[in-house]
Amino acid sequence: MIPRAVKHIFEFLSSISDEYTVRVSHLELYNEVLSDLLVPDDLRGTENLRILEDPAKGTVVHGLEEISVQSEAEIFSILERSQAKRKTAETLMNACSSRSHSVFTITILIKEATPDGEDLLKIGKLNLVDLAGSENIGKSGAQNHRAREAGNINTSLLTLGRVITSLVERHPHIPYRDSKLTRLLQESLGGKNKTCIIATIGPAGSNVDETMSTR
Repeated sequence: MIPRAVKHIFEFLSSISDEYTVRVSHLELYNEVLSDLLVPDDLRGTENLRILEDPAKGTVVHGLEEISVQSEAEIFSILERSQAKRKTAETLMNACSSRSHSVFTITILIKEATPDGEDLLKIGKLNLVDLAGSENIGKSGAQNHRAREAGNINTSLLTLGRVITSLVERHPHIPYRDSKLTRLLQESLGGKNKTCIIATIGPAGSNVDETMSTR
């Protein structure tokens, strides 16, 4: 999906005559701690990333690195390097289980000239989110810190479910602040944005409970 989205973006940008800039960022949420996947390895853990509410920009992650890119190939190269830094581990259910959520963001800025001769800056953002799957500790065999990882994953996914339910049922209060994950996704889930969720399920009978809860 990401290659298709990136290809579509650059095909559109190549068809316009306006000046544009494309920037990317990639962050990881592991055990409710944010880290920047684009910073050098020797600086990881020192970023001090914070989620803030900006009156003009909305929800932002203070201190997150953004890199300007010129082509599809450059994005894929950055994504390949940053994806390799994500937390993974072997469990009884998965040889390479994701232990974190990640958000890869593509921001597009287009400067258009108005009929009055003034510059109009348009900003678009695409958040590509990879969520760690919910985990049954009894099946995965997670113990000690692996069990803590699974607990944090499940808690954040439950909060995401509550937020989506609250939005669908038009509750007056949406619990975005109950999890860092839902705070990060607040702009994607609410307002006038468009959101698409792709759920992966297992065909085996042993996974029927997880499959049913994913609906």
